[in-house]
Parts: sequence; structure tokens; C-alpha cells
Amino acid sequence: MGQFLKVFAKNESGATAIEYGLIAAGIAVAIATIVTTIGTDLTAKFTAIDSKLK
Repeated sequence: MGQFLKVFAKNESGATAIEYGLIAAGIAVAIATIVTTIGTDLTAKFTAIDSKLK
């Protein structure tokens, strides 16, 4: 049982997978924020153009 705990404590593959998952989640949040901001800006521009055309 002691050998199993030593091997388990040295195994870092699970921690690496979690770190990659956190990085991917952070990137996804950043992309969603950027896309939302750009979408809002584009909506405002198209609304301004539409009002000037009328």
C-alpha cells in the first residue's frame, strides 16, 4: 500500500490534464467576451447606418 501511495503522489498526468482544461476554459471565456463586444459594436454601427438611410 505504501508503494502505491508513492507512485500515486508522483503521478502528475492528472494535474497536467486539469491545467490544460483550465487554460482551454480561460481561452473560451476570452473568445466569448470578445465576440460579444464586437457583436454589440456592430449592432450599434448598423443601427446608426440604418437610421441615416431612412
